[in-house]
Amino acid sequence: MHAPILFPENHPPLPSPKIGVLLLNLGTPNGTDYWSMRRYLSEFLSDRRIIELSPALWQPILQGIILNIRPKKSGAAYARIWNKEKDESPLRTTTRDLTEKVAALLQSDNPNVMVQYAMRYGDPSTSSVIEEMIKAGCDRLLLLPLYPQYSAATVGTACDQAFRQLMRERWQPSVRTVPPWYDDINHINLLAESIENHYKSLDWTPDVLVASFHGLPVEYFKKGDPYHCHCAKTARMLRERLGWDKDKLLMVFQSRFGPKEWLQPYADETVKSLPAKGIKNIAVISPGFVADCVETLDELAIELAHEFHTAGGENFSYIPCLNDNEDHARFIAEMATRELSGWL
Repeated sequence: MHAPILFPENHPPLPSPKIGVLLLNLGTPNGTDYWSMRRYLSEFLSDRRIIELSPALWQPILQGIILNIRPKKSGAAYARIWNKEKDESPLRTTTRDLTEKVAALLQSDNPNVMVQYAMRYGDPSTSSVIEEMIKAGCDRLLLLPLYPQYSAATVGTACDQAFRQLMRERWQPSVRTVPPWYDDINHINLLAESIENHYKSLDWTPDVLVASFHGLPVEYFKKGDPYHCHCAKTARMLRERLGWDKDKLLMVFQSRFGPKEWLQPYADETVKSLPAKGIKNIAVISPGFVADCVETLDELAIELAHEFHTAGGENFSYIPCLNDNEDHARFIAEMATRELSGWL
């Protein structure tokens, strides 16, 4: 507990001290039009954690070629899954809803806790939210990147951006970061229960479950990124929790970009090969994503389903992310409470 603050006469006013919890997610464009997509993709693909080429080599390619072509294609993908009611991406909607539920849980016992969310790319920006939290009195800050598995290209860059803003602050808060939870049994149980409940809702039985994680260049893995190992452990623990044989759950990687080799097996190539092997009924889940986004709602639920059916598949079902359901919000809140030990 904070001791009461006794100000001398004529001291400038200060807000009462608070403990901040900041949920960090990847990001979202503000619209599906060309210029909104171009701004978002330019920020995303200019991140040195994402593209490790020298800017002198990469930026002419990015600004002169890729950003003249890719915004239209990406904008069409976002348009297919856009939350038209709120005129925003599903990722922003779900992240905000999840944050509100986590805030309600944490503040029920600790009213001096402030819970916010921010995006690494796009709005609300990490810098603006941290500045807002500090102005509101947060002198202790817990960073909670919304990625179960660690990668420098996700958790690393989210924390980088937070630290950049903290470098600008004259009065920095004390800071903690939440470790990845790829092997947390409570998280594995939530995933398993979502699969079991989804299977019960189907009038057919999947032959296999495809667990699709976002891809990563093999080069990054060889440099020491633990992401592949974290994904493999999540998939193994999930299969063991479900009590399945090894051939009932396939781990694949999606969303490769550019000519370099990425982590394999590739999701699209794997799924297209299944019908020829007699596997014509599949379910797909994405245990590396906390909230549904364009990579899950479009790339998996629409594009991958189309590729599977074109190859001769019969039944395809996408299992949603844990999103903002009550048990998931409770898990996030409990994890934050554990990491706030000694502060609350």
